[in-house]
Amino acid sequence: MLLVNLLNDTVVIMVDSVDTTQVAIEEGRWLLLIHQIPPKPDYLRVKVRRRLQQIGAVPLKNSVYVLPRSDDAMEDFQWLRRVVVDDGGEATICAASFINGPNNQEVESMFRAQSDVEYGEIIDAARIAETHPTDADIRRLNRRLAQAQACDFFKAKRAEAAARAIDNVENNHAQRQRVEHAGTGVDSAHPRGDTWVTRTGVFVDRIASAWLIKRFIDDAAQFKFVPAKGYRPKPGELRFDMFEGEFTHEGDKCTFEVLITRFAIADPALHAIAEIIHDIDCKDDKYRRDETAGVESVIRGIAIAYTDDTARVEAGTTLFNGLYAAFE
Repeated sequence: MLLVNLLNDTVVIMVDSVDTTQVAIEEGRWLLLIHQIPPKPDYLRVKVRRRLQQIGAVPLKNSVYVLPRSDDAMEDFQWLRRVVVDDGGEATICAASFINGPNNQEVESMFRAQSDVEYGEIIDAARIAETHPTDADIRRLNRRLAQAQACDFFKAKRAEAAARAIDNVENNHAQRQRVEHAGTGVDSAHPRGDTWVTRTGVFVDRIASAWLIKRFIDDAAQFKFVPAKGYRPKPGELRFDMFEGEFTHEGDKCTFEVLITRFAIADPALHAIAEIIHDIDCKDDKYRRDETAGVESVIRGIAIAYTDDTARVEAGTTLFNGLYAAFE
């Protein structure tokens, strides 16, 4: 037996010899999407099924799916309902409680089982990649793990095992890089918690390089901004985009490109960003990427909005995080 509260201002309660007082206590813990998809267009059924998998909905029947009630779940189901209805189908969203049939614990077990299947596939993929992992493998595994965790509403048993499997891949990858780059002059051993020094008035290359350092090279990095001339570095400080700095322009490469090369970062998304930074900073139109003009405009806006270097780097971090996600 199911208590259903249709979320279109109509309430329907189906009760068969049950205590309605107890029913009210449990009302509305779940959201249901009840839908009927027309035979055409063919892609609609695939699109809806794929989206239901992405949001972690569990099938109760062929056309009835359930999620724990939340604002996010409501938004996801509303989007799906609109997709179905716009293509000629029918869909209803309900707040529901289970009276007879599956109880709450059994429905939770269905969610855990679904999550454990996904975690198991991640573990298997990690084991395959573990011997010769690449940066692309690690990014792909972490994306899958993040998606699985977002849909793991009731703490499935294999969650920690999946995370450990990816840790093993990352550790093996780091070890292989250290071995491969030993004695090649590449700075394969990443710094940890160092002070990175650059000139005040940071602009595109220094803002982007600070983001690169913090996210991909030294996540505990501290930054210091000093005058362009006359600064004497203290022991242990690393200078970037400065005259005689440890990391600065080399040949026709901007500092961002030099950092990627010196730390052997094989990431296509970062190399795409490097082409944008190069053309803005070096002004030679070497790569001519479509995104360059837009990124330059945003960077100029940041420089106008903020005079403080730390604030510029923080604003740039938001920009480059979004740009990296788009390229990734």
